[in-house]
Amino acid sequence: MPTITDGYTRGVRSAFALLRLRNFGLLFAGRCVSFLGNAMAPVALAFAVLHLTGSASALGIVLAARMVPNVLLLVVGGVIADRLPRSTVLIGSQLVAGAAQAGAAVLLISGRAEIWQVVILEAINGAAFAVFYPADTAVVPLTVPEDRLREANALLRFGTNATLILGAALAGVLVAALNPGWAIAADAATFFVAAALLTELRGIKAAAAGGTSFISDLVEGWSEFISHRWLWTIVAQFSLMLVGFFGAFQVLGPVVAQRDLSGATSWAAIVGGQSAGLLGGGLIALRWRPARPLLIATIAVFGNALPIAALALGLPIAVIVGAAVVNGVGLEVFGVYWYTALHEHVAREALSRVSAYDALGSIALSPIGLVAAGPVSDVIGVDATLWLGAGLIIVPTALVLLVPEVRTLGPGQRRIEAAPVADAS
Repeated sequence: MPTITDGYTRGVRSAFALLRLRNFGLLFAGRCVSFLGNAMAPVALAFAVLHLTGSASALGIVLAARMVPNVLLLVVGGVIADRLPRSTVLIGSQLVAGAAQAGAAVLLISGRAEIWQVVILEAINGAAFAVFYPADTAVVPLTVPEDRLREANALLRFGTNATLILGAALAGVLVAALNPGWAIAADAATFFVAAALLTELRGIKAAAAGGTSFISDLVEGWSEFISHRWLWTIVAQFSLMLVGFFGAFQVLGPVVAQRDLSGATSWAAIVGGQSAGLLGGGLIALRWRPARPLLIATIAVFGNALPIAALALGLPIAVIVGAAVVNGVGLEVFGVYWYTALHEHVAREALSRVSAYDALGSIALSPIGLVAAGPVSDVIGVDATLWLGAGLIIVPTALVLLVPEVRTLGPGQRRIEAAPVADAS
């Protein structure tokens, strides 16, 4: 007699069958390879800067340097990704990011790195991501049938999050045993391998017709963005929430790990726990199709406050890792349902620009959290700053639940005509 487990297993196998589609399989492989290095970079970068300066403020400046170009260039990246073949945009951005990380690795391994050099190279890396992100978001519907979008998003994120676990663990080993520069070097190599895989994509054409001005493209994308109240209100929520999360977790998390725990090894375990939660959340989202996905996704955002609260309370490392796991589950559930909503409800020809406005609005204020976390903690203390970060997560998330569309939007309620899937399976 068939069981619930049997049905779930068949569903997972059906989702993994999407990898037989040539373009989707290549996109999946490229993401996994690139994210293996991306998982190493935050751990390595944090302890490289702390080793160079011993300053949480310096770490915040380096992280902000990587993020500021995103704020400045995301909408440019969105226009580029809607005008050019998105596969070409992906390849170019991966090559630039790989070159920047290779430069940082050489400086760190040779012992010649200075903080200003790291800031410049991470700014270049951030600029590359500003171009990469809109194209990466918008290329997915071009690789799978529209009725498989949720499964495709869950599978992509499941695969990349699986590599995050390995990458975080490997980073801890490399940083503790060798030099943070070797982890950055591995990150650089993964960018180049991902670019090589993406060169094999076929039939990915430009989404928007040429001939219009840059400003006209921006206005058209903005009009599509603000036409969805659920979209811009959640973006506004994240603009505040990420100030708290980035400042408290990314800047002060390593500081607490170094002060109260066992340094890089403990921080790698916390980040690895978050990655394991992302993996679990992907498995949940792979088969769960709730009637009101945005409501579920928004409730899941509250989990971002858990590891920050655990750090502030000085709880044992096992509890902090457990909180990071729950945080990861919530992040992934939100991510799958959010990107599926974008793919289902936003006009395909404007999807790169809308995703750029999404990312821009979400991270526009984040550098404030990265830069301010250190100085604020010097004034009011690390623990008080962690609680302030948790509050910036909880309050905006509670407020956005008051928006009716956030509570009621269902899957495919305003589906648009599907764009042709480019594939040579």
